[in-house]
Amino acid sequence: MAFINDHYLELKDSYLFSTIAKKINEFTSTHPDKKLIRMGIGDVTLPLVPAVLAAMHEAVEEMGQKETFKGYGPEQGYDFLHEAIQKYYASRGVNLSTDEIFISDGAKSDIGNITDIFSNANVVMIPDPVYPVYVDTNIMSGRQIEFLDSHAKNNFLPMPPSQDASPDIIYLCSPNNPTGSVYNKEQLKAWVDYANHTDAVILFDAAYECFIQDPSLPRSIFEIEGAKTCAIEFCSLSKTAGFTGTRCGYTIVPKNLLGINLETDETSLNKLWLRRQTTKFNGVPYIIQKGAAAVFSPEGQAQIQKNITYYMENAQLIASTMKEKGIEFVGGDNSPYIWLKCPNGMKSWDFFDYLLNEIAVVGTPGAGFGHNGEGYFRLTAFGSKEATLEAMERFKTLSL
Repeated sequence: MAFINDHYLELKDSYLFSTIAKKINEFTSTHPDKKLIRMGIGDVTLPLVPAVLAAMHEAVEEMGQKETFKGYGPEQGYDFLHEAIQKYYASRGVNLSTDEIFISDGAKSDIGNITDIFSNANVVMIPDPVYPVYVDTNIMSGRQIEFLDSHAKNNFLPMPPSQDASPDIIYLCSPNNPTGSVYNKEQLKAWVDYANHTDAVILFDAAYECFIQDPSLPRSIFEIEGAKTCAIEFCSLSKTAGFTGTRCGYTIVPKNLLGINLETDETSLNKLWLRRQTTKFNGVPYIIQKGAAAVFSPEGQAQIQKNITYYMENAQLIASTMKEKGIEFVGGDNSPYIWLKCPNGMKSWDFFDYLLNEIAVVGTPGAGFGHNGEGYFRLTAFGSKEATLEAMERFKTLSL
């Protein structure tokens, strides 16, 4: 008899986006004549930039020649991509060793997999509302989860709890998914100081760092003094450079970051993560990594910035419409997400159904991101300019 991991049975039956997809399918089957505009799932719509394509084409040609063919690569990534990311961080005053950088197939994978190197006895602190992967991966492991209230009163930027709380692992995301809120340096410093004081580890999701427009806001937790002894950072090229279908990200595990081992007292988390990756991961394909390295070239940076500007113009358009309609919201200024308060006290899923049936626009119900997400709704700026304009014109017709 093969026994299952009973913790999987504690997960909700339907994943948030699966439920949305089901509702959309039902709507389109009964309203085939209506043009649906999707502003829910945060998938990009602009193609890979020319610098990335050129690098990938070159890599494809290399794979067809005996002299330049690549077989198994290093599980933690090729040196050329490590060095490109190292320079990218150095441009913001963050010095990293290349062996602190681990290349992966995306931030989501690493955020889920990083828990392999931590005991299931750890107490995990997660903000609510939150990206569901943080919660679900810890439920799968049977860890105790404590939720940190994120709400309008703290601008959806919860600060460290009292010293009476004792989390071992803390999840932070800035710019935040789903709320679009962004921590400033003083706020992140408070978190870093708290984690160092309590010997906690911060798992910092920086997947949306490229959308920060305000130069005073930190784009990496390692811009904060003391972070290298308490934080792991995850980043992704999915939204930065359109790699949602191409899959490439990276995780920074400082060599000064230690975990507690009952036998040896302290253990390098960098070494544990390296051991985990070399055992369970075969690395990102060479062709993809060549394209990823091109993202960090001067040409690549200039090209992806145009795409980022495109999405942020969509965000500003959505934000402007919310202001015109008198709807409270956060995000949209340093994030591609707009987190709005459902009008007239509507529940999140009720507002989802209302927008779907009245104007054929799809967003994401805030309740799907946690208890504190009830009564809120997320719209994304990743659609086309034309679709965003049309969606907002439809939005203006609503009697709210």
